[in-house]
Amino acid sequence: MKIGILLKQGPYNHQASDTAYKFVEAAISKGHTVDAVFLYNDGVINATKLMDPPQDDRHIAERWSELNEKHGVEILACIAASKRRGINEDIMIKGGAITGLGTLTDIAIRNDRLLTFGD
Repeated sequence: MKIGILLKQGPYNHQASDTAYKFVEAAISKGHTVDAVFLYNDGVINATKLMDPPQDDRHIAERWSELNEKHGVEILACIAASKRRGINEDIMIKGGAITGLGTLTDIAIRNDRLLTFGD
């Protein structure tokens, strides 16, 4: 099954980021394809390389970057949501990109399922 993910919550203040990441890991391990993670609203904060969590905490941005590197999962941030939060291509994680809402429509069309995490 081909799956697309829509993540609408930021890291560390809501469980949606961790749940989406764990879901993607589990889906891939079961042989499914996760095509893309589209970050919307505060979800765009997941893809900034500016976060610097303590050593004993998980590094959410690095997790998304590793998914891209290891499995080719696209990590895409909404341009409007990014601009509202001062996020540009210069501060995106490796493997992350900023794109428009039309891409979310494409993700929904080309995948069997589009799962949403967050409010």
